Amino acid sequence: MNLSQKTGLKRLSRCADGTLRLLSMKGTEMETTKLSQDHTDQHRFCDAARDALYHTIFSRRGVRGQFTPEPVDEAMLSRVLMAAHYAPSVGFMQPWSFTIVRAHETKQKVHALFNKAHAEAADMFEGEKRETYRNLKLEGILEAPINICVTCDKDRAGPVVIGRTHIPQMDLHSTVCAVQNLWLASRAEGLGLGWVSILDQDKLKETLGIPENVEPVAYLCLGHVSYFHDKPELQKAGWRKRLPLDELIHFEHFEQASDDPYATRLLQEMRSQQQHLENGG
Repeated sequence: MNLSQKTGLKRLSRCADGTLRLLSMKGTEMETTKLSQDHTDQHRFCDAARDALYHTIFSRRGVRGQFTPEPVDEAMLSRVLMAAHYAPSVGFMQPWSFTIVRAHETKQKVHALFNKAHAEAADMFEGEKRETYRNLKLEGILEAPINICVTCDKDRAGPVVIGRTHIPQMDLHSTVCAVQNLWLASRAEGLGLGWVSILDQDKLKETLGIPENVEPVAYLCLGHVSYFHDKPELQKAGWRKRLPLDELIHFEHFEQASDDPYATRLLQEMRSQQQHLENGG
């Protein structure tokens, strides 16, 4: 039995007509989904597969308060971690590691770190913002059946790494790519995921026994949920609005506009698509 049969993982295969198909092994039965619709556009996914990807991206949410006690199946957890492990990494350094936390005692220790940092953070805001902040649900450490600490080993690929020679933070950036893959794969599985960033990193390293040369990048809460919000919670709470993408686009130089017809059409398309998304599309 191969890996696909054991876990339900899927793989791509090129057919005789040049199209791509997504193969899913379930026992001895092979199911195929056509990913490319014609020979001239063989690298493009079919509409259903492409729409599924975008649906995953646009419906992804930071989950904090909707976790259920239902356990996460081992095969499902393996799939989302595999997706994280297959993230891009500069110089193929693969600097990430994943510490899985399930014991209530460990979660309580991390939760105590959050409470302390949360109280400190509240004092950094003023007026109504402070009260709003205090009333926000910003973690699901105890509720989520699984916590995952994603770390970055800056020494894993040695002192000189392709692509890190002039930007030393590329190992951290690569690890964040793994977090994003994990997040999107979790959403596709129907799992909620929340990133807890209000933690003292040194205390977290001490609590989880993380070596000195390894840096915590993300502490994640993962599990089944009762529902997903239709919009990000902070957006719904009025903390911040979604920025218009067309106002963040520059041409040739930072903060430079363009009257080129292509640029005009691009910005118009962005406005239309974002309005559609914000209206629930």
